[in-house]
Amino acid sequence: MRPLHKDIEPTARARARAPRLRSETTPPEELLWSRLRRRQLHDLRFRRQHPVGPFIADFYCHDASLVIEIDGGTHAGEQKAADAERDRWMRERKLRILRVTAHDVLTDIDAVMRTIAREAGA
Repeated sequence: MRPLHKDIEPTARARARAPRLRSETTPPEELLWSRLRRRQLHDLRFRRQHPVGPFIADFYCHDASLVIEIDGGTHAGEQKAADAERDRWMRERKLRILRVTAHDVLTDIDAVMRTIAREAGA
């Protein structure tokens, strides 16, 4: 894996965790991946469970500097604080973060795809 940008080069820990996370995908992640992979969205290349610095992005598009995170129904408390820190870190490195809910992915994938296309500038 080549470094994408020296500020977001994956840490060894993140790089080691990513393959395990790819094998443990949730139904919303599977559904969204089925619509993003193989350059199906405006020929943009997305990666899933991709290490970005010390974090792992659910989905990442280098060309659009876009990270997509799927939030579950119980994203509260400590998780919100961790998400805020992660988002701050990524924004400092000029990455844009799009958070979508698992519910939206499962119930209106077409609307989610339109939002992703708009955010990616496609």
